[in-house]
Order: sequence, then C-alpha cells, then structure tokens
Amino acid sequence: MAAVVSDLVDFLNASPTAFHAVDEAKRLLKAAGFEQLSEREEWSGLQPGRKYFFTRNHSAIVAFAIGAKYVAGNGFHIIGAHTDSPCLKLKPVTKITKGGYLEVGVQTYGGGLWYTWFDRDLTIAGRVLVREKKDGVVSYGHKLVRVQEPIMRIPTLAIHLDRTISSEGLKINNQNHLVPVLGTLIKKLVEGNVPGESSGGENTKHHPLLLQLIAKEANCEVDEICDFELQLCDTQPSVVAGAMKEFIFSGRLDNLCMSFCSLKALVESTSTDHSLDHESGVRMVALFDHEEVGSDSAQGAGSPAMLDALTRITGCFNHSNSKLLEKAIQRSFLVSADMAHALHPNYMEKHEENHQPKLHGGLVIKHNANQRYATNAVTAFIFREIAERHQLPIQDFVVRNDMACGSTIGPILASGVGIRTVDIGAPQLSMHSIREMCAVDDVNYSYEHLKAYFEEFTELDNKVKVDC
Repeated sequence: MAAVVSDLVDFLNASPTAFHAVDEAKRLLKAAGFEQLSEREEWSGLQPGRKYFFTRNHSAIVAFAIGAKYVAGNGFHIIGAHTDSPCLKLKPVTKITKGGYLEVGVQTYGGGLWYTWFDRDLTIAGRVLVREKKDGVVSYGHKLVRVQEPIMRIPTLAIHLDRTISSEGLKINNQNHLVPVLGTLIKKLVEGNVPGESSGGENTKHHPLLLQLIAKEANCEVDEICDFELQLCDTQPSVVAGAMKEFIFSGRLDNLCMSFCSLKALVESTSTDHSLDHESGVRMVALFDHEEVGSDSAQGAGSPAMLDALTRITGCFNHSNSKLLEKAIQRSFLVSADMAHALHPNYMEKHEENHQPKLHGGLVIKHNANQRYATNAVTAFIFREIAERHQLPIQDFVVRNDMACGSTIGPILASGVGIRTVDIGAPQLSMHSIREMCAVDDVNYSYEHLKAYFEEFTELDNKVKVDC
C-alpha cells in the first residue's frame, strides 16, 4: 500500500490547479487503457467490457467502465468528488502599482483560511488561451502553465506596527491585505525595460513582468496571449512527514485526496482482462469543478454533466424504450467522497462527543438530519457492510447541534438526479488552509474501501430490499 501513498503525493505535486488535476487524471486513465470521448461527438460505438472518459472545460472529468454483462437499464456505481480547492485567483486586471511596489490583484475563491497564505513562497499556475498561426491559419488553444520558482509573497505587517494583534487577533481585509508583491518599481527602473514591454507603452491590464513569466511557461510570445485563468499556488511540495512518517502534509488534500483515491480504485478494479467479466453495471468516477463555490457551473455538480453521461451511455444500448434511464437511476448508487473533519486535539470541544473521527480511523460516513449530507440508513449500511467484509475501519460524523453544517456535492446530485447517495470522506486537519494534513493509513483505507465498493456493490445491492 506504500505505492498508493507515493502515487497520491506525486498526483498532488503535479496538480496545483483543477486544470492540472484533470490533465494528470487523463494521463493515469490513458495509461490504464481508458479511451477518450468527446461530448461534441456521438457515442454510438460504446461496448461492454470497455473503458472510457471525457472532460468538460478541462477542469471536470468523468471516467467509466462498462461491465461485460451490462444491458440498458442496469445501474451505475459512481464515486463523485471535486477537483477545486480554495485559492486566490488572478483578477481580469491584475496590475497594481503602489508605494513603489509591483503588486498583482487577486480575488478569493471559496472559503479559504486566508491568513495561512501570508508569508508563503508563492507562484502562479493555471491555463492560458494562446493564439497560434500555422501555414497562415489562425487557431486558439489553451496551454497549462506553472511557474516553478517562487515569484510572489503576501507579507504580514510587523507586530511593531500592529500593537493590538496580540489582544484582538489578526484582522484581514481581503481587498486591501491579500495583495501579493511581485517586485519593486525601483528595481524595474534600474533594470530598464522588462521583456514584454513595447515601445507603444506598457500593458494596461497586467505588469509586463508577469506577462513575460506566463509567456515563457506557455512557450509563446506575450502578444500571443489572448486570456488566462491563473491562481496563486504554494511552492512547498507535498510530502510524507511526521516523526513516524504517518502524515501527509500538503495543499489541496480537500479534495484531491478523494479524487485520486477514487480514480485509483476505478483503475485498479478494472485493470485485468477479466475484471469486468461478471459486472452487469457501469463503474464510474465523476470529478467536478466549483464545489467550493456552490457547484453552479457548466462543469460543477449542479450541471447535468453526470446525468448527461448516464443518459448517453444508456441510450447507446437502447433504441426503443425511453424509460430505461429512470429504471437505471433507481438501480444506481453514488458515493459522494469529500474530506472529513478529524478531531483536533487542541479544539476537542468543536466535535460532538459521540462522533469524533480520528486520523488512522478509516473513512468517515457523514450524517445530517437536515440533508446537508445525503446519507440515510440504507446507503450508510451498504457502505459500512463493504468495510466490514474487508475488516476496514469506518467512522461516523454528525456536526454539533449548536454549529452550522457544511455540505458536499452529495445532496446536489441526490436531489437533482434522484440517485441513492452516501456522503463519506477521509479525516483530515487544517481543512482549507494553504497546508493541510491527513494520515497515511487513511489514504490506504480509502483506496481499499472504494475499490471494494466497485467490485462488490452489484452483488450486495441485489440483497438489499427497500421499495418492494
């Protein structure tokens, strides 16, 4: 199981943004024999026993393996997760010059612990839309970029200039204080023109220095950059750490840890020539974008992306009965996999006393009577039964009655599609910090549990009788 953890760390280090995470997922899937589809084309050639995937906006990806015994109307066994994490994204106009500094305008994305972004060695990554000309024909494509070295920093104010910080705590104005420093005006003047400046004057939207860094990574000229979607990233790599090497220290564990474990489970559960011989359903992983801001986008869980996939797959094997999709949905099951809150030793009062998930304790089943999580007794039983069959630890979480409860893509998909859903996740600390932590053991447990779900759900579900 050490290989699973090592592979996760590699995945994290290769995925500073949702775009990079999807690109890395594509690489893993293609290496495992999955065939890429396009949503713009017909899917008439799908075959039982084969494996496929498609991307949407290059920030969401859906992969699926069709059982050799699949017929239209059979169920889909799905794991859903998300590719995005809280971060600071570059504004459409980033150029800020004040106090002799060159700064870069950013906007907050999601509910980050923004104070953890101060005094970090930061860089940028994302995608760039580039104009390309070949044989007189102009086309436009996107390129993924990542500046490896630290180029920015958000410096804190010295305590000598903020004498109330010890008594009143750090107070951040996101507009005024979360502005990274790129360089100094005096250095720019001493050095002379920065590459990327034209004789016609500087770019009015972005510092030429920033554009030159981006162009270098995109292997293009500055004037070939049409637009970009970039974000700030920490340059410190993800690592296995702790005195006993029992932790993973990393950014974006929420939710790339669950995304990777889901992909790994799908790949390994379909890795042999006969893995799908006895499967009558479709095994699927759907990794969405924009969960951290509500999922309401064309590539979020609030979009019809997953339902579109279910509809098209069912339709490929059915040319007469239009009601088979509804039947298939009622035979389907979704594991909504999003990281969970582990018990914090310094804030133990934040957890309900009978529901205190711990690191190394296995996946956490999340419950909420007000449907902030989509778990019910039946879906929790199915997921717990798989754990018991394999002697895997399992935990439960309920938020305190005097605290608000977060949510996931689970309720969105359960209500939007009508699919049975269980909300689960590996326990972690420091959620939404620039540096989070989880336990090595829980990565292994997550992979084993999700792989067993793919391999055994069909047989187990046939024994569960509810709406009879």
